[in-house]
Amino acid sequence: MCEFKIIRKKDGSLILEDIVMLSYNENNELVLKDVIGMGETLDSALIFNVNTMNQKCIILENPLIKDFISLINNLSENKSSKSEIDEIINKLETIKSELKS
Repeated sequence: MCEFKIIRKKDGSLILEDIVMLSYNENNELVLKDVIGMGETLDSALIFNVNTMNQKCIILENPLIKDFISLINNLSENKSSKSEIDEIINKLETIKSELKS
């Protein structure tokens, strides 16, 4: 059985180890569990890279990810709304305004 070390992409830090299940819950949060069902839930994270050879999974965390996953899920099920898209656009505009040229 593959048991993964879960690593943060941002800084290479170890989040958890011996993880056998990675999935998203109904709130689009990333759920990590070990063989006995213990683990952690990451609020706004994306599985960036999975390598079974070295048993590492790299996780990208960003406040936009949760909303983006929700939008993609809703678009794929024809349940999205203009307001949901506008909300993400507004968040992106805020980030854009804070960037230095």
